[in-house]
Amino acid sequence: MPASQGGRTKLSDFTDKLGLLVLFSCNHCPYAKAAWPLVLDLHEKFGGKIAFVAVNPNDEKTYPEDSFEVMKEKVKEWNITFPYLHDEFQVVAKAYKAQCTPDPYLFKNNFGKFKLYYHGRINDNWQEPEKVKEKNLEQAIEALLEGSPASQYQPPSIGCSIKWK
Repeated sequence: MPASQGGRTKLSDFTDKLGLLVLFSCNHCPYAKAAWPLVLDLHEKFGGKIAFVAVNPNDEKTYPEDSFEVMKEKVKEWNITFPYLHDEFQVVAKAYKAQCTPDPYLFKNNFGKFKLYYHGRINDNWQEPEKVKEKNLEQAIEALLEGSPASQYQPPSIGCSIKWK
């Protein structure tokens, strides 16, 4: 898939990390907009050990703000330092069965093979970050890095539905 920062990205680019976070996101959804600062903070905190990739699957004809060109602008505006990929044909989102933006999938690297470790919400209060009680994604990343088994508690993602073609 083409990255908004240039070049292309493939799974084998991340085999040197302990895990991989694949975040389905976009530019226009209020949930996704609220999640970007949180995810960028997580990247700053854990990016040395966990690879981060964001994927925008939305139909840009229906939602021009989610176009590849606007993605390139958002990379600069929001200072996104990890790949932000354009799923133009929505094949990746369909393969993952992604439902909304944001929709995080955290994988554990098991000798170059990535196994799903956590799929759920980022936290329990997307509108008021100061009132968050459960930092679900951050806790999952910490548990993965500690070598703990994946939690059975994985509350569903919260966000705008993916804008399918």
